[in-house]
Amino acid sequence: MALRDPLEPDVPQHHVSQIEAAQALLGHVFIRPELLSEALTHRSAAGAKGVGSNERLEFIGDRVLGLVVAEWLIERFPKEQEGKLGPRLAALVSKPSLAAIAEEHDVASMLTVAPGEAKRGVSTQATVLADALEAMIGAMYLDAGMPPAKDFIRRMMSGAVAAQGAPPKDPKTALQEWALKRSLPLPAYTVVEQSGPSHAPLFVIRVSVGEASAEAQAGAKRAAEQEAARNLLGVLPE
Repeated sequence: MALRDPLEPDVPQHHVSQIEAAQALLGHVFIRPELLSEALTHRSAAGAKGVGSNERLEFIGDRVLGLVVAEWLIERFPKEQEGKLGPRLAALVSKPSLAAIAEEHDVASMLTVAPGEAKRGVSTQATVLADALEAMIGAMYLDAGMPPAKDFIRRMMSGAVAAQGAPPKDPKTALQEWALKRSLPLPAYTVVEQSGPSHAPLFVIRVSVGEASAEAQAGAKRAAEQEAARNLLGVLPE
């Protein structure tokens, strides 16, 4: 029986299995596994003010993902201009799209969440799953650079990219058309909350169509409106 080195950190076995599962999904063995551990840590299980949570890695992973997918779309659709490429990119890197991929690969089981939040099902929420996936990408980028991150993103999103035919419509436009076809009032957008400093604001927007509504948050009002519209479209009947 092998003896554990007393100088090694006493990592809980369940957390080791989470790391192993995440590395298998990413196809990358981390030189700095603490990065992946951080990527899998929800804010509720982190230190004071979220220190040690996956929020910082999600921030950089979001940028890496956007760059890789934008480059991919330029290659795939060489004759399309920004007006068509933009909606394609937005749809592919949206929270619902990423959450669906994360759910398919059981990312929820890899996350470390505070017990109370776990009971509330936080680890299965779309935003939490999407953020965790972006954080994992950010961790891999910091650990090994762009090539392995790019390989994972292309493998992870190959089905979604291949499934795109015509450029998707702008979510606000699509939601407006959905309402008009059913003779419903036009979507109404409300600022639920605005916080943060002037150089880094955060908007929480609610959109309503009839009795149906959805919310989203982003650093710009228009971006939050688009995401809220996309979230509502995701739950409305076709």
